[in-house]
Amino acid sequence: MSARPTLVVFLGGLGASPVERVVNAARTAAALDCIEAALATRAFADAILATDDASLRADLPNVTLDLDQEPFRFGHRLAGVIRRHHIESVVYMSGGSVPLFKEDDFAELARALKRDGTAVTNNTFSSDLVAFPVDGTIFPAVESLARDNGLARALAEGTGLTLQELPRSLTTQMDIDAPSDLAVLSLAGLGGQRLRAHLHALDLDLSRYRRVLALFLDTNAQIVVAGRVGSLAWRYLERETACRVRMFAEERGLEAEGRWQDGTARSLLGFYLESVGTDRFFTALAELGDAAFIDTRVLLAHMRIDANREDRFLSDLGRWQEVSEPFLHEFTQAACETSIPVLLGGHSLVSGGLMALNEFAWAESEAAPSG
Repeated sequence: MSARPTLVVFLGGLGASPVERVVNAARTAAALDCIEAALATRAFADAILATDDASLRADLPNVTLDLDQEPFRFGHRLAGVIRRHHIESVVYMSGGSVPLFKEDDFAELARALKRDGTAVTNNTFSSDLVAFPVDGTIFPAVESLARDNGLARALAEGTGLTLQELPRSLTTQMDIDAPSDLAVLSLAGLGGQRLRAHLHALDLDLSRYRRVLALFLDTNAQIVVAGRVGSLAWRYLERETACRVRMFAEERGLEAEGRWQDGTARSLLGFYLESVGTDRFFTALAELGDAAFIDTRVLLAHMRIDANREDRFLSDLGRWQEVSEPFLHEFTQAACETSIPVLLGGHSLVSGGLMALNEFAWAESEAAPSG
């Protein structure tokens, strides 16, 4: 393949509440950082920033804004961008994905795409970065998709492309989906120039995150991790931390396979929570570990609770007083008041977030002056 790829970044509004705007601004900053890094490699022909925000401005050359305020359906929108801009080779990413990618990472991605018949992704089962060549077979596979999580699998199953997954690492797995991701990045000082500036201006409470750092280095400590945890995170924690890990891995592919939407998600922790109630749940959790990382989206899906994004984000921040959904209000208050630090978030918290916190904990320990 000779044509240089076009970077296509989807950056949709996350909502109008203050907490949603904070996350959306971080995703915008990260998207612009990534576009700048990709174009600096000269391995990309140009970049398309697809958005529904008419006020958005891209302060970068060779970037075209593609504005669409019609009702959003992911596959239809992506296919339309490809056709409208006559793109022959695509690197698609959502606005908050891979905020730690640098020039070398984008250059390597462009090189991998040059292999004939190959598509490349950061996560086969829940993709938010996918590179692929364009031919007539991709449109039927893409157009029916409601979300980008299933894009990589749709290409693998619906076209003749061979799917290659990038090595699982902090760089490929870190994502910005929720305020917990902002807290992790802020504490660790990670991200591009625009993203770091945005995080620096926020007044995030990082105290719970700081409390867990020493546990990663303590052979007598144990952490509990629950949610959409993959084998990579398990292997990483076993290899890179000194502590013990108690893992409850449930409902991978929750969104990509539609189990949240159709009500079929099931969680062992969810059944236990329903059986014993919130107070006993957190009492038991404190007996199982010295800290806990909980992907609350799995519990909400199990309980068929359709908490809105604002409530989910407020819960992630521990601002339980402002959460309107009754269960999530009670659950978040109990998480904040239990005896151990409990971090709440989405999928990224129990994948890239864990990696980032652990690596920061070791870096701080190594930088500290000796006795």
